[in-house]
Order: sequence, then C-alpha cells, then structure tokens
Amino acid sequence: MATEKKLSYEAAREELAQVVSLLEAGSATLEESLKLWERGEELAGICQEWLDGARKKLSAAKPKAE
Repeated sequence: MATEKKLSYEAAREELAQVVSLLEAGSATLEESLKLWERGEELAGICQEWLDGARKKLSAAKPKAE
C-alpha cells in the first residue's frame, strides 16, 4: 500500500470513523462520496494490516502445545 508515511492503527481507525460519519451524513456529492469510500477502503486495509501483524506476533509468542 503506497502511503507517504504509514499511519498508526489508531490514526487510521480514527480517520476511518470520520469517513464513515461523513458518508452516513449523506451530504456529500456522488463524486465526494466515491472518494470517501475509496479512502475508507484504503484505511480499512491499513487497519487490517496492523491487526494481521499483531495476530502473527501473538501466535509466534504463544507457547506451542505438545
């Protein structure tokens, strides 16, 4: 994912919440709504990358069952 600087999980989640609020308000034009949707998809992907990374770290740290 090409971003100038990778957002933290918290920053991406906060911006995603703002995007959702704007879309739910319904006051954006169709073009604005499409741009917001695309940004929301990008932010959701960033959040998912963070969560997947955390899941891998937890799995690696978890003791193996014998």
